[in-house]
Amino acid sequence: MNPYFSVVIPLYNKALDITNTVTSVLDQTFTNFEVIIVNDGSTDDSLSKVQSFNDTRVTVFTTENKGVSHARNFGIKKSSSEFITFLDGDDLWKPHHLEDLKVLFESYPDCGMYCKAYEKIKEKTIIDSQYKDLPKNKKWKGVITDYFHHSSINSLASSSSIGIKNSVFDTVGYFNEDYNSGEDTDQWIRIALQYPIAFDNKVSVTINLNAGEQLTNTLFNSRHHLDLDSFAKDEQQNTSLKTYLDINRYAIAIQYKLEDERCKSKTIYNTIDPKNLSPLQKLIYKSPGFVIKIILNSRNLLRKANINLRLFR
Repeated sequence: MNPYFSVVIPLYNKALDITNTVTSVLDQTFTNFEVIIVNDGSTDDSLSKVQSFNDTRVTVFTTENKGVSHARNFGIKKSSSEFITFLDGDDLWKPHHLEDLKVLFESYPDCGMYCKAYEKIKEKTIIDSQYKDLPKNKKWKGVITDYFHHSSINSLASSSSIGIKNSVFDTVGYFNEDYNSGEDTDQWIRIALQYPIAFDNKVSVTINLNAGEQLTNTLFNSRHHLDLDSFAKDEQQNTSLKTYLDINRYAIAIQYKLEDERCKSKTIYNTIDPKNLSPLQKLIYKSPGFVIKIILNSRNLLRKANINLRLFR
């Protein structure tokens, strides 16, 4: 009998966190799952950490370093269940995560993607996620009518909080291995354009912003980011998608400005419909790079006081 869930964990240099991550899976209240760990050519002790687990549900594969998209795709192809879930090697699941996803899956069987609410942790500060125009009731779940509109503050989907039917990948394709930044956003967009999305706003995932060896520590200009213009035809017919993409374009334009890539920044910024930006966002973009850095640092200090200042969405 095949497991109900296949849990795919891409792993690259997460030796400090991976034990807690895998333990959070093995501690699930729903236990019918397999864990597929894809060691993406780690150069630290990550492999030995995961090999120490004595649980028949855990299988470890090692590949040469080809990036997170290749690792996820490799894991999907090795899976044996109808329902694929993902967990990054430094994030954590609360014990009820898979049980919640199972209820969501069985309540709304015609959806292509199933999303659970998540929180983030920066140092010791918990940052709650906010989703636009959705009920605040912590027990609300249902089918989302407009994924892009509801994701314009925080994305409904994150790489550690979603479940996807295995058959969906046959329809929309796998993670784009040409991207090493924004590859997950690209995947969620392609799914949301073709399938209804289910969401449960009970938090069951903690995304770790403290982990080392993150791609975000590298220069943005050195990454191959997703091509938002690949959805140009779709956004002409979908105003919510246009707004969603413009918000992402704005974030990319800010990143380029912070790295003094002014021409790239301005080129992207000029493709944004001004109606999709707030006066504050426009003001921030016009500010010098050093001022933007001060604002970002101030936001991080405010978070320690449990004040979550949202500047870019």
